Amino acid sequence: MKLNLPNKLTILRMCLIPVFLFFMLVSFIHPIAQRIIAAALFVGTAITDMLDGKIARKYNLITDFGKFLDPLADKLMVFGAFLGLIYMYRNDKIFCLLMVIASFVVIFRELAVTSLRMVANNASGIVIAANWMGKVKTVSQIVFVMCVLLEPVVLGDFLGYFIPFFRTIADMQVLSYASMAFMVLMTLWSGINYFKAYFPHIDPRK
Repeated sequence: MKLNLPNKLTILRMCLIPVFLFFMLVSFIHPIAQRIIAAALFVGTAITDMLDGKIARKYNLITDFGKFLDPLADKLMVFGAFLGLIYMYRNDKIFCLLMVIASFVVIFRELAVTSLRMVANNASGIVIAANWMGKVKTVSQIVFVMCVLLEPVVLGDFLGYFIPFFRTIADMQVLSYASMAFMVLMTLWSGINYFKAYFPHIDPRK
């Protein structure tokens, strides 16, 4: 099977996920380097997500294979990152607990919206396209992962070396908690928005 460029980028994204998780979970280099490499790989997966969709739409390279694999790769990227963060922070009981709750919210939202798309399409032939809230939700998830990975490095080890205030911010995980709260808010808001718009098209009698 010959793959076009968007599908190749999607497969590349799926291949980067286990590599990214390896650097998150396996401690064989300095923790700072480990976080930087993991963050760079995660950004790489996010960039391929942005590129494959734009190229497919611009050059009319949309395929059934891409429609199947692209959303699957997106969810694997986010879910994998969340599981990795839960493991990384397993000794921080408060953050780990909130991470589990946030992960449940994200997974529940993704499964619910995916089911809504399938049923609405089968019942009424409606294709539910991603709207701006869904895109903001995705960006908020990426930003959250990056904040958790890089806050101890950028604020704690780099800026905190010169200005102790930043190290205090990093130790309190202010950016990580704030970005988590925003991510959960956007995840819930975008999910509710989808259901308000499309659930009326589903006939409960059928």
